[in-house]
Amino acid sequence: MAAEQENAGNLKRKLAKLFQLSLEATVPGEPDIEPLVAACTAKFGDYQCNNAMGLWSKIKGRPGIEFRGPPAVGQAIMKNLPQSEMIESCSVAGPGFVNVVLSKNWMAQNIQKMLVDGIETWAPKLSIKRAVVDFSSPNIAKEMHVGHLRSTIIGDTLASMLEFSNVEVLRRNHVGDWGTQFGMLIEFLFEKFPNFEDVNETAIGDLQAFYKESKQRFDVDAEFKDRAQKAVVRLQSGEQLYRKAWAQICEISRREFDQVYQRLGVHLEEKGESFYNPYIPGVIEALTNQGLVEESKGARVIFIEGINIPLIVVKSDGGYNYASTDMTALWYRLTEEKAEWIIYVTDVGQQQHFDMFFKAAKRAGWLPADDRQYPKASHVGFGLVLGEDGKRFRTRSTEVVRLADLLDEAKTRSKAALIERGKAAEWTEEELEQTAEAVGYGAVKYADLKNNRLTNYTFDFDQMLNDKGNTAVYLLYAHARICSIIRKSGKDMGELKKTGKIVLDHADERALGLHLLQFAEVVEEACTNLLPNVLCEYLYNLSENYTRFYSNCQV
Repeated sequence: MAAEQENAGNLKRKLAKLFQLSLEATVPGEPDIEPLVAACTAKFGDYQCNNAMGLWSKIKGRPGIEFRGPPAVGQAIMKNLPQSEMIESCSVAGPGFVNVVLSKNWMAQNIQKMLVDGIETWAPKLSIKRAVVDFSSPNIAKEMHVGHLRSTIIGDTLASMLEFSNVEVLRRNHVGDWGTQFGMLIEFLFEKFPNFEDVNETAIGDLQAFYKESKQRFDVDAEFKDRAQKAVVRLQSGEQLYRKAWAQICEISRREFDQVYQRLGVHLEEKGESFYNPYIPGVIEALTNQGLVEESKGARVIFIEGINIPLIVVKSDGGYNYASTDMTALWYRLTEEKAEWIIYVTDVGQQQHFDMFFKAAKRAGWLPADDRQYPKASHVGFGLVLGEDGKRFRTRSTEVVRLADLLDEAKTRSKAALIERGKAAEWTEEELEQTAEAVGYGAVKYADLKNNRLTNYTFDFDQMLNDKGNTAVYLLYAHARICSIIRKSGKDMGELKKTGKIVLDHADERALGLHLLQFAEVVEEACTNLLPNVLCEYLYNLSENYTRFYSNCQV
């Protein structure tokens, strides 16, 4: 019973349990046989067990084996399958594939159960309780640009998928709020605003322009550069005035980031580089005592097997770097926050850095050598956002595209399309604004998520806002249609759940029903492989199945 509850909605696992019993009866005592069950695309069934060929190659030629090839093994697996109300019929095809057709009545009862108990009872049961998702992570005093879009959207979606699966997720914004650039920013702040404590974002104006001006001074003025470098030391040694100026710059930046996060509906908690700073010396000392840290060309490094460049954890000038902070953050997340899965969402270009410091953590004994065991760390890499010219997405003046501008444009285009459809006459201005935001921002998010994250994708507003094909707008239309039917029916849905009965007589009803029942296994696959596009594809196919049902089974 507990096992039934554990995967209330996972058809694939339910069938795998039945096939496990069948395989044990077919080849008693054979070790390490995992049932290979997959959803079918062919017309022979709903699911398929694909063990016959692999099993035949293991057992052929053994004394006492009476099978004459994979089809005979398939027949035996089918014959030994225990009776189950789930299964209507089975057949064997080709080289022993066992096809399963699910019982229509059982499907209808389970959809009813899904409806009455609530979809959350079908959430997959993952083998972890707490995870960290490290995503977005812009740099202080720089604006969020299109490059931050993917990390923010993918990270937020992965966090939501894990939260749905009853994992406690620590959503971490590892902002770049520490480092040498603060010396020049602070000195420039002192220079422009002698009473800097009264300064707010209006006085500084565009923080990006402020950063550029200070960088220009740093590059051409040797005396300013010298002051800026000394300012870094004074900040890092905790001098009050410098700390205050640093906090001021961070706060202005944070407010700008928060505006973008609010528009995208993204929630995260900031724990920037500066948070881990006090812990670095202790972590480096512990790694040194383990014999992992060695001297090399004046720096202190960790050598990684199979990689010819070492991981530098203390620079030759005694300063810390990304690796020092990242190692310390990983240590903190494992030991202090007790996370079992730590997920980093950055572009694929940083793959080697993560690979190196994960290997260093394995050498230190923080992570197990086997990647299938927990606790574990995973790098979720993603490709570039390209413009229509196939190059990195930029403005006409070759600047990176500001994320705020991108969202403004999405909303403007979405609103124009709604007005063109005559919605301005039907809706209040507030409704028009809200819908334009929901559709515009949704279109941007979905266009990113529907692609396998490892690939580059071309940013194209026209394609994103199209109401045909695999787009957010198409999914939103399907959702609106469902809401419209509910509204026009005049029925009380709570009451209908108790008194109504689901019947899957028409082929399109059955197809839609089967797809709904595959929800749990799809979410589990998307979570396990950290691939939001798997879920997007499921939702797009659900909308397609629904559209067919809606067209052919008149309500």
